[in-house]
Amino acid sequence: MLNMQQEIKTLQNIVTRKGSSKVLTFSAPHVLKSIFCFANQKYVSRATFCKEIHLGEGAVKTLISHLKEYGIASSIKSGTFLTKKGIKFATEFYNALPSQGFLKKCNITNGKYNYAILLKKNYISKIGNGMQQRDYAILYGASDSLTLIFKNNEFIFPVDGRICFADEHKTKNALIDILKPENEDIVIITSSDDKFVAEISAINTALWTLRNEK
Repeated sequence: MLNMQQEIKTLQNIVTRKGSSKVLTFSAPHVLKSIFCFANQKYVSRATFCKEIHLGEGAVKTLISHLKEYGIASSIKSGTFLTKKGIKFATEFYNALPSQGFLKKCNITNGKYNYAILLKKNYISKIGNGMQQRDYAILYGASDSLTLIFKNNEFIFPVDGRICFADEHKTKNALIDILKPENEDIVIITSSDDKFVAEISAINTALWTLRNEK
């Protein structure tokens, strides 16, 4: 997990103001989402980047310049792309957070949009009772958050081991299809009536769970 702590420190450095620069309008989850965006495409145009991470052109330009400063990204006329260092950086996060996606509304998830993200079981000691994850999600505008553990082909609550989705078999199966969890993997689901907020709050929650020194 040492490498992960180093990568998270790099994320924090990327969102630190440089000299007399203006206050930044992006944060660590925006940077991580941008890394995922770059990793899924050979080149990303600035217009696409703005749309993907919901930031203005000025903020995107600054974010890209910070990524370049750390040798994570570079640009040509076709767009911005990850360098070899950037690919390695992205791989560290993909190893910890290998899958994510939207989940349909059900009795357990209360938002119009619900975003699920998987953390590998290596980080199970960091989740506590799940309340801290809820705080991280709400900080980014989510209306609610669930932290679950996948165990013996069921999603259970970390505190008491109760089965979640006991009466929601379609939701359970859809979540398995989306995330492809293995035994004792962790699942975080955040809810919001705004699609981007549901996603960015889940990324924020997962990111700071990885950072947790517990």
